[in-house]
Amino acid sequence: MIKSFRIKLHPTKEQEQKMWQSAGVARWAYNWTLGKQRENNEIGGKFIQDSVLRKELTQLKKTEDFNWLNDISAQIPKQAIKDACLAYQRFFKRQSKFPQFKSKKHSVPSFHQRYDKLKYQNGKIVLEKIGWVKTVEPLPEGKYNNPRIKYDGLNWYLTVGVEVETTTLSKPVIEPIGIDVGIKELAVISTGEVVKNINKSKGVGRLTKKLKRLQRQASRQYEKFKKKEGEIRYEKTSNLLKLEREIRLIYKRLNDIRTNHLHQTTSKLVKANPEYIVIEDLNVSGMMKNKHLARAIQEQKLYEFRRQLEYKCQWYGVRLIIADRFFPSSKTCSQCGQVKKDLKLSDRTYHCDCGLHIDRDLNAAINLREYGWLKLVS
Repeated sequence: MIKSFRIKLHPTKEQEQKMWQSAGVARWAYNWTLGKQRENNEIGGKFIQDSVLRKELTQLKKTEDFNWLNDISAQIPKQAIKDACLAYQRFFKRQSKFPQFKSKKHSVPSFHQRYDKLKYQNGKIVLEKIGWVKTVEPLPEGKYNNPRIKYDGLNWYLTVGVEVETTTLSKPVIEPIGIDVGIKELAVISTGEVVKNINKSKGVGRLTKKLKRLQRQASRQYEKFKKKEGEIRYEKTSNLLKLEREIRLIYKRLNDIRTNHLHQTTSKLVKANPEYIVIEDLNVSGMMKNKHLARAIQEQKLYEFRRQLEYKCQWYGVRLIIADRFFPSSKTCSQCGQVKKDLKLSDRTYHCDCGLHIDRDLNAAINLREYGWLKLVS
């Protein structure tokens, strides 16, 4: 089993400059490959294999105009070519959208490192043609897979997959659970446990207010530098640069709080070692089209909740069942099975003719648990 690790780096100014250069070359090689494939496709040519393009790149490096490619590791542009070709192939297999050119402003700066050259020693890792870079935590031992160096707007990180053995839980198996996720609360468990919405906490509230205040300050700074003719020109002063950095720090802090809350919740659920876990197959992208709920759904990170449950269940050998998207978990009575088709979103308590009065979300969670049992029997 391959487990992913994300390790923060502390490069020197010279090393960081080299990292920016490497990320720029990777972006250039990716765009160069896409351009070649598009031009070839327009004239009716067949797909160009990445091996052909890599040989062409090797010849380009020998010319004076492209001599700057020799300043960084040869594996960086070669891997970028492979990535672009893979993205192009995935489109024609209908597995993804048509690949777009990477923008310097909007794409994530990243580049590849050779897995066989990656080493850790005395709190540092060695990167090819960059040198020994300090790390915040040690690099796990094992066979490395697809190491990448990425920049998140504030810091550089090493992301790498490491082959590890599957962990088995020593705890006894408990009864299965159904999980109903939502906006009011992050999740309601079929056992009656409620996982709070972290966005309603005081800490997140204070950070959100501070973020809005700083964004208004930055907006006023931008307005000052508008030309009289109507053309906008951004001349960033040191104060504006400080504001932008502080805004990025708050965004990162909020994201870290929300992601950490999800990790704590999903780890607790999986490590309890239930017989199985059932969650809904939510259409998150469709839900985001609702302008009244889009922000709340985005902050709740519902897709990330499911993603974490999936890989953690795989780690610890817990069965995860995804309920059908059209299964009426909220509208079905968990006691008699009657479906209440006229149930509204505003109805927070489920009232059934059989006499059952239960919280709407708890009712849905119980139905999801029973759905898993029926799925196993059938």
